[in-house]
Amino acid sequence: MSFDDTISGNSSASRDIAFHLHPFTNPSILRETGPHIMARGDGVFVYDDDGQKFYEGMSGLWCTSLGFSEPELVEAAISQLRTLPFYHSFAGKAVNPAIDLAEMLVKSAPPAGHNSKMSKVYFAASGSEANDTAIKMVWYYHAARGNPEKRKIISRKRGYHGVTIAAASMTALPYAQDGFGLPLDFVKHTLTPDYYNGAQNAESEADFVSRCANELEALILAEGPDTVGALFAEPVMGAGGVIIPPSGYFAAIRTVLHKYDVLLVADEVICGFGRTGNMWGSETFDVQPDMLTCAKALSSAYLPISAVILSEHIYGPIGVQAEQLGIFGHGYTYSAHPVCAAVAVRAQKLITERDIIGHVRRIAPVFFERVASLGRYDFVGDVRAVGLIGAMEFCANKNNKKKFDPAQKFASRAVAKIQEYGVILRALPGDIVGFCPPLIIKEDELHDLFDRVDSAMSDIKSIADSIRD
Repeated sequence: MSFDDTISGNSSASRDIAFHLHPFTNPSILRETGPHIMARGDGVFVYDDDGQKFYEGMSGLWCTSLGFSEPELVEAAISQLRTLPFYHSFAGKAVNPAIDLAEMLVKSAPPAGHNSKMSKVYFAASGSEANDTAIKMVWYYHAARGNPEKRKIISRKRGYHGVTIAAASMTALPYAQDGFGLPLDFVKHTLTPDYYNGAQNAESEADFVSRCANELEALILAEGPDTVGALFAEPVMGAGGVIIPPSGYFAAIRTVLHKYDVLLVADEVICGFGRTGNMWGSETFDVQPDMLTCAKALSSAYLPISAVILSEHIYGPIGVQAEQLGIFGHGYTYSAHPVCAAVAVRAQKLITERDIIGHVRRIAPVFFERVASLGRYDFVGDVRAVGLIGAMEFCANKNNKKKFDPAQKFASRAVAKIQEYGVILRALPGDIVGFCPPLIIKEDELHDLFDRVDSAMSDIKSIADSIRD
């Protein structure tokens, strides 16, 4: 008998099953088990409707960096709601919170490519929208320079860039494309910078980086350099498995991109605002993008807002073409929404006032050590971390990196077992479990979180042994 056959028709759980179509959820499993309903949050913890307390080890969806009960952000929203709850940014209209936020983002932006600097900010409501917008800006830029045929977009296999039609085409993960007729044919995919799984024989990291760059160049040449507009890349590939690029990776691919007049767009939706130990992942990994997209921790996810930051190299031709056409014909109702922008402004000020990035740098070695310690288990093949983002990758045989049968859904079972010990984590493709706690986590909380994970590992080992037998 399924879960929804046994519960009251008026319960929250039954009404959820009856009326709510969940993202990234198997409907049949939801009917069998019912939803896990969260009731409130406090700091690094969330509580379900039964009152059970959990460490939110993924900051929700890589996003609630300042924790789940920050009164300063609540007050910022209330104050702006009372002052001006909505206005748009079409036809030259503006609101002060958006002006303040744009200035803050430009001033904090990382070094840009082509010896340029970041110059302008365009606001949207989600990371998916920001990446869709960035694609359009790539096309607009190349058309403005007399190259309208440079429309093909390259992303990396296992990259995640959102789920709108264009963004999902860049998201090279089957679950975001299967059944939707995606990817669209203007998107091409190149090698994942995953040295652990991708290295050939005794290939060094330097040789692997060279092969990544060579494959990218071969793809551009095969498609025709005059048709390729941009490469989109996360500094650390989040949803694809917390893939941390080898040293020198971005410098190598930048050389290829510049050779063929292909732009580099950094997707900082997960990596931005201190996650990697710097304000931007682009600083941590020397990306030097032409454009940058961000969201999530921009407002600590308290309200939906995202941004595209353009370098002067990109904005110059775009601005000229918009003048010639009489308008920059792109916009969303909620672009630069004053309440969302006000919350984001306060979030950015808190990052500075509370030295959040300094805290991340101080606690990152402890985080790294605790993630690394999980590598002692014979079913954990690789562990990796930078800043406060990390992962453990499971395997059936540590010596040859053989994976568990995907049908066993080992990482999902591991995450379910860890949740029994009071920690919410996320299973990622490739039997990987990600770690992405709120940036405000204290050292004792971090140890307690990993102590709980460790406590679950003996149960997970039993699952691994039963599968291998």
